[in-house]
Amino acid sequence: MNWYLKVLRQYIDFEGRARRKEYWMFVLINIVVAFIVSLLDNILGLADKETGTGVLSTLYALAVLLPGIAVSVRRLHDINKSGWWLLISFIPLIGIIWLLVLMATDGKPGQNQYGINPKEVTETQTM
Repeated sequence: MNWYLKVLRQYIDFEGRARRKEYWMFVLINIVVAFIVSLLDNILGLADKETGTGVLSTLYALAVLLPGIAVSVRRLHDINKSGWWLLISFIPLIGIIWLLVLMATDGKPGQNQYGINPKEVTETQTM
């Protein structure tokens, strides 16, 4: 949960780097919360019968849109790629698969043009 809150606190921070753990924990918790909010929409009768989306789901999606983009850009920075690589997802099927591969790739060790390696900083702080 700390990783999720960390991303929400850095909702407009497009600089620096994000570890795989930070990115994937945000994605996991985001999916769980979105499922719960969608369930609430259906239970409370707020969901549209045709689209299946509701008021709460839409508000939640809008609330996490910017933090999601920001953590994705920082994740790409960790593998020494520009945030513009997010646009590759607009290529049908292949783009999404390639972006998933990029997001699962381990970060570059040491410092790169986007900053110091967050994994090395975390490991030295815990020792």
